[in-house]
Amino acid sequence: MKRIFFLDASGPPFGHMLLALGGYLGGFDGNFVWNRIGAEYSSNVPVWSLRLLPALAGAFTVPMAYQIVWELGFTHCAAMGAALLVLIENALITQSRLMLLESALIFFNLLAVLSYLKFSNFQKHRPFSLSWWFWLMLTGVACACAVGIKYMGFFTYLLVLTVASVHAWNLIGDQTLSHVRVFCHLLARAVALLVIPVVMYLLFFYIHLMLLCRSGPHDQIMSSAFQASLEGGLARITQGQPLEVAYGSQITLRNVFGKVMPCWLHSHQSTYPMIYENGRGSSHQQQVTCYPFKDVNNWWIVKDPGRHQLVVSNPPRPVRHGDIVQLVHGMTTRFLNTHDVAAPLSPHSQEVSCYVDYNISMPAQNLWRLDIVNRESDGEIWKTILSEVRLVHVNTSAILKLSGAHLPDWGFRQLEVVGEKPLRGYHESMVWNVEEHRYGQSQEQKERELELHTPTQIDISRNLSFMARFSELQWRMLTVKAEDSEHKYSSTPLDWVTLDTNIAYWLHPKTSAQIHLLGNLVIWASASLATLVYTLLFFWYLLRRRRNIHDLPDDAWLRWVSAGTLCAGGWAVNYLPFFLMEKTLFLYHYLPALTFQILLLPVVLQHISEHLCRSQLQRSLFSALVVAWYSSACHMFNMLRPLTYGDRSLSPSELMALRWKDSWDILIRKY
Repeated sequence: MKRIFFLDASGPPFGHMLLALGGYLGGFDGNFVWNRIGAEYSSNVPVWSLRLLPALAGAFTVPMAYQIVWELGFTHCAAMGAALLVLIENALITQSRLMLLESALIFFNLLAVLSYLKFSNFQKHRPFSLSWWFWLMLTGVACACAVGIKYMGFFTYLLVLTVASVHAWNLIGDQTLSHVRVFCHLLARAVALLVIPVVMYLLFFYIHLMLLCRSGPHDQIMSSAFQASLEGGLARITQGQPLEVAYGSQITLRNVFGKVMPCWLHSHQSTYPMIYENGRGSSHQQQVTCYPFKDVNNWWIVKDPGRHQLVVSNPPRPVRHGDIVQLVHGMTTRFLNTHDVAAPLSPHSQEVSCYVDYNISMPAQNLWRLDIVNRESDGEIWKTILSEVRLVHVNTSAILKLSGAHLPDWGFRQLEVVGEKPLRGYHESMVWNVEEHRYGQSQEQKERELELHTPTQIDISRNLSFMARFSELQWRMLTVKAEDSEHKYSSTPLDWVTLDTNIAYWLHPKTSAQIHLLGNLVIWASASLATLVYTLLFFWYLLRRRRNIHDLPDDAWLRWVSAGTLCAGGWAVNYLPFFLMEKTLFLYHYLPALTFQILLLPVVLQHISEHLCRSQLQRSLFSALVVAWYSSACHMFNMLRPLTYGDRSLSPSELMALRWKDSWDILIRKY
């Protein structure tokens, strides 16, 4: 709402944009600090508007559940049962009533599946009709929206693509279709299911980056070029800087690898200790480190080894790829140096220092060759912010590198910089870019120190292209890891199936009214049982069909397989990947998988009634059991209702009754 750039590793921006849209429609000005769960909203926060879109998404999942089961070819009764189960699932209700993204993710997951089912049914009767095109295109749009909300939406997208690929393969083998007709079918599917999702995904980021044009606290994790493209922050500092680095330029060098925090090549008067704590000796030269804060000691001067002056000539002589340079520390006038002395914390690498002449047999080795890594895209001339460079030591071929280790107190806890032999391979920590840049005009040291604080006035635009900003932001989202921390409500994927966890969302400060994310136990247990029953029956039927024993007619078998592919498959692809994820997990991560599992439940019930109950009496008894089971699910919903809506206070006896699981565990331990 304030158009300040932020980085959220939880997923792409579309979900946040939906919430922001609700706030915008409600007149929200963004002036609220979201830093404490349970804090009261101020009068300027339109809570109703912010919760509107998640609530609508949650409400629309009910009719979509009905439509999906109906489109799969099952009865109205089964479809109505699926809609009823989604309607009375307490966890889905709780999640959709708050400013959270899971209900929108579930909505677009189901919309993608429903759209593809309707498209498939039109494929049988009216291919290339207007309705056929509408549902095919809507499938791609829904898949893009699901992925745009959370990366978990990609697994539903992958499921839809897999089903579409199988259908396309069958189309290729259909001898009744001409080659042109088959080509048109494949082209339409490629455009709708591949091109449109990619274009929409890029569109989400385009709008996101267009809106977030101002500098913010998350800038530091991005590259210098990205930061300079934002209003304020680095853009304010670097405005008017010269573009091309020349001999005599005064520069700061930022390490490209600064994922957790940025840092700049730095030196100061202090020297390395004569003897380290482990007994190794050092050169006792001036320390060179990487410092994570702006500082005057971050400034260096690019010097031509063949000349003495430290100023930019007229006209300036730009530094090019492959040139040999010296780097002079601006405040101490000592040269960046490395030699065959082990680094303090990385003994396999060379020490990097600023050379101090002690009149001993240790000559200066301060020549560096400039290697512009991205010269194919940004040219052979060393450019401010844009060029990513490596500094290769001429004498030893070592490359200037950030090791990332924190020096002890004698190094002021700053980060170690080393000379790394190229045999150890390429790494981003070897790459640097010029962030701040001035053309030096003063040869005298005192005048030069004052000059370091005076910006130049040559205005050079450094606006990054959208694709460059998108690529960097997408890479950061995928690679930046949040700090792993235990949470009192965190859980494991196994806890979700057994509902052995919950999340306390809200507690009234004065009464016992509260809201918990807690599932309907009857529905969760029955859905897991239905998945197990479906799996066993599927493989049983499959083995018997292999022996040419057809328990089901072909049309019933195809319905059974289709339902399992989309419902059981939807549950599997939205659940099993969490076993491989190394991050803090919560119960709400299971809700997309649970929704698919709920859709499978009435499918299994109808199948048992129609194909496993042999007599009318068995069907009647089974129907009575199903009605009783639905009644128990409704009763469980009503029992948990106070914790779902938080709309009334609870007496101590009611709270104890709702903690039946704790009472049961105590009883088991007692006996």
